[in-house]
Amino acid sequence: MTEKDALIVVSGGMDSVTLLYDMKDRIAMAVSFNYGSKHNSRELPLAAMHCSRLGVPHVVIDLGFMQTYFKSSLLDGGEPIPNGHYAEANMKSTVVPFRNGIMLAVAVGLAESNGLKRVLLANHGGDHAIYPDCRPEFICAMDSAAVAGTYDGVRVEGPYTNLSKADIARRGKALGIDYAETWSCYKGGERHCGRCGTCVERREALREAHIEDTTEYEE
Repeated sequence: MTEKDALIVVSGGMDSVTLLYDMKDRIAMAVSFNYGSKHNSRELPLAAMHCSRLGVPHVVIDLGFMQTYFKSSLLDGGEPIPNGHYAEANMKSTVVPFRNGIMLAVAVGLAESNGLKRVLLANHGGDHAIYPDCRPEFICAMDSAAVAGTYDGVRVEGPYTNLSKADIARRGKALGIDYAETWSCYKGGERHCGRCGTCVERREALREAHIEDTTEYEE
């Protein structure tokens, strides 16, 4: 029987929900973060729903200081979310400085406090160009820091680090995940806008994975 020794950082988006189901036999606990993003209110209920469905204990930790002191169009009160592909320079405005570093630091402490040996993050290959804290070297550095900074040598793992979003979607398809029960759009409206970088990436990934896209888009 597989040991449940892992904590997962789950947002409610396609990638982390896929990892949640993919690694469910190892996951003992899940954590989500309310950091004041424009789409937190859309993501967090879905994260809670999937964790409940799998019987995974789920906690939400408030990081509201990030909204107050950090600059990013992703945060409430920031400039408008730009439209376009992630490859376009204007999408850099959606970077929340060192977001994953802060979240992983909290997650590692939470893992050690609960006797867990590893923290799982669903960063992926498509994130690397625009988000420094999703790159392989960052995950390796955080893993080294976690091992050095905990008595039990907690590990930080990014199982999807070198996968594309389409690869993840294909894995989710095999797991039977309904991606209509996930949220991607950074604008956080009633429906996905269909035009921001994460909506464009979502559409491309589902199309490449030959998954019917039942997402409700504004256009």
